[in-house]
Amino acid sequence: MNTLLTESSLSAGSLYRLLSGCVCPRPIAWVATQDKQRNANLAPFSFFNVASIDPPILAFSPLLDGSAQPKDTLRNLAEVQECVVHVGTEGLVDALNTTSASLPRHEDEFTLAGLEKSTMPGVSVPRIAAAPVAFGCTLLEVKRFGDRPLAGSLVLAQIVSIHIDDTLWDGRHVDMAALQPIGRLAGSDYVRITDRFAIERPA
Repeated sequence: MNTLLTESSLSAGSLYRLLSGCVCPRPIAWVATQDKQRNANLAPFSFFNVASIDPPILAFSPLLDGSAQPKDTLRNLAEVQECVVHVGTEGLVDALNTTSASLPRHEDEFTLAGLEKSTMPGVSVPRIAAAPVAFGCTLLEVKRFGDRPLAGSLVLAQIVSIHIDDTLWDGRHVDMAALQPIGRLAGSDYVRITDRFAIERPA
């Protein structure tokens, strides 16, 4: 038996659980921002992907919280239009999970998770020193989809600098086994890339 649902028949919470359970696995953007006083923020987002190659654009989507309030990431981008996007990896997953906590504004998730900061060329926002991949970005556009709880805002960020460990990149290919990226499923579930298969694309 098939179930036919409409957007209007589901609550925002039910839609979130349905979509996050079906649209997966999702890569994780671990995004650093800062406000005008240089207070840093760090938060993971699994609504994330590449939007363009030339120019190089990353896209991620923070949701409004249950009270329809924006995350600190959006507040900071309105003040300082820069961010550093890190790729979520297995080696730092505990710290990544720690930074998903809801902290009062201006509290530093780098400090909470015990993460050292490092400078990122091209932007004033710091990167995670231990992260193997980081993209320094300037804000291109924020497209807001509403003001109700769990409404998203699509952030388009243009890459201006890239940090990648030498052991991961040979100038042509990324060593995925060394990078160990993780993906997000639903609820508290994540996925590794240890089970892969290849299919040749048609001409």
